[in-house]
Amino acid sequence: MRSELLLMGLLLAGACSSPSLPADGMGTIVEVIDGDTVVVDLAGHREFVRLLGIDTPETVHPDRPVECFGAEASARLRLLLTPGSGVLVTRDVEPRDRYGRLLAYLERLSDGLQVNLALVERGYAATLHIDPNDALRHELAAAESRARAAGLGLWAACGGPHEPLA
Repeated sequence: MRSELLLMGLLLAGACSSPSLPADGMGTIVEVIDGDTVVVDLAGHREFVRLLGIDTPETVHPDRPVECFGAEASARLRLLLTPGSGVLVTRDVEPRDRYGRLLAYLERLSDGLQVNLALVERGYAATLHIDPNDALRHELAAAESRARAAGLGLWAACGGPHEPLA
């Protein structure tokens, strides 16, 4: 699976490349913004990256309260991706969201951890499918089903995603 994802990343990076992004999709974590958004240095260019296929409870939205398990999801991503961590950035069909953030799956280079999938597997994120970006749709859905069944993370603490803190 890792080699398939790497190959897909390299192919998609070449297909969606822009002058400011390297073709190989390798980057370095600069900062974690919240549970599903990071800043990545790609060849000297800082990009806000929104993790594809997942959604974590809000912690920094200007018009919404902090949601149940949001702080935990953000803390988990900070543990997984410390500043300076190398990542493989794999894009899907649409390169950016309406806010201009790069849309991507991230793989930690040190050990091949698929970050988006790891967050869902442990209940720190729910799946969020927005066509046409669906390269890992089935893997993420299966991971969410397992996390729900096991009562992990936000499924136990909040009964599911998007519950405001009391």
